[in-house]
Amino acid sequence: MASSAEFAELLRQHRSAARLSYGALADLTHYDRAHIHHIEHGRRAATADFAIAADEALSAAGALVAAFEREETDRRTQAANRKTLAAALAASRDLAALADLELDDLHSGVEETAIDYLASPPGPMLHRAHALRGDVFSRLRDHRHGPGQRTDLLIVAGRLSGILAYAALDLGAPDSALEHAQAAASCAQLAGDTELLLWSRGTQSLISRFQGDYAAAIDFVEDGLARAQPGVPGTGVARLLSGRAQSLANLGDSRGANFALDEAERVHESVDRPDSVPGLFAFSDTKRRYYAGSSLIWPGGPGDAQRAEREALSAIASWQRMSVAERSLDDERLAHIYVATARVQQNNVEGAAAAMAPILTLPAEEQISWIVKRASRVEALLAAPRFRGSSAAVDLRQAIAAIRGGMQSQESP
Repeated sequence: MASSAEFAELLRQHRSAARLSYGALADLTHYDRAHIHHIEHGRRAATADFAIAADEALSAAGALVAAFEREETDRRTQAANRKTLAAALAASRDLAALADLELDDLHSGVEETAIDYLASPPGPMLHRAHALRGDVFSRLRDHRHGPGQRTDLLIVAGRLSGILAYAALDLGAPDSALEHAQAAASCAQLAGDTELLLWSRGTQSLISRFQGDYAAAIDFVEDGLARAQPGVPGTGVARLLSGRAQSLANLGDSRGANFALDEAERVHESVDRPDSVPGLFAFSDTKRRYYAGSSLIWPGGPGDAQRAEREALSAIASWQRMSVAERSLDDERLAHIYVATARVQQNNVEGAAAAMAPILTLPAEEQISWIVKRASRVEALLAAPRFRGSSAAVDLRQAIAAIRGGMQSQESP
């Protein structure tokens, strides 16, 4: 079995031997330097395209590609095993049959669900997380756990509550989502897990922003930042700062939003310990750029729309270099809407229509509440007097109205 650090170490050796800086290798491979830095330090997995580009740029004669393929085979084997376990748990209706699962199996089920969530519809993830959490709560309630296992069970319960919060929000139930997020925070506090608590506060802020309660969203951010401690692993602080930027942007504070985004970038680059659980619980550099794009479509300051478009396009390009399993498809789709919004703000209606095209053809079950909510704003912006007489604006408004109507018909009894 290949070591998970083999590719990263081999990349470092070849880059050093070639006397290339991260920036120089970035120029040769067309990947940004931060991306390469994270791969080399084990914070991000390489893709096949990157392995080929790096191998060619560093004249590695196939060594990097071979190392990547060995690691990828191992990752797929391990992921298939975890996925089989998680699917079996979700399918089971008899909690008593789950009583003999090892705690490690529950952790694996959580991790696989968190990874699968990025590329799966929220409905199946809701059912899987609910089944897993039912078993965990049953163990906690009935004291069916060994010495020292209560804390681990609380952490598992907290992460599953976090997954349920995301699923509820994506299904258009923000009040339920907020309760699930509070349950995640409570479990984190009982377990003394600061990393999970920071993530939970960021999720509570996210839900509050969805509800338009930006004061509450900022309060959750500030509470999380006040609890941050040196040495806590992961990207929770960068995520909170990005959430602060989104809240300030929605309140019209362009300067504050841009400052928070710059600080989030600085903090993200300084992270030296990865998130404990990947997928939904990680805040990648791609996601940070996505947050920047989603923030700056709101305040209307000088250059905000240009930066929003640039950051959202960068996030989309980064996701499209990843495998489907690594991509956050809902966020990637939303990023297309943010590009469209920024282009409308710059009076580029044709460009906005091009950005929206992949969204308008999605099947109804993939039109999550966030997509409909943000697309509706593009529709509203196109109703401005300056677009009167624009057939492109009329066509795009009608197309967006159609997906909004489809969502409403699904919700009708």
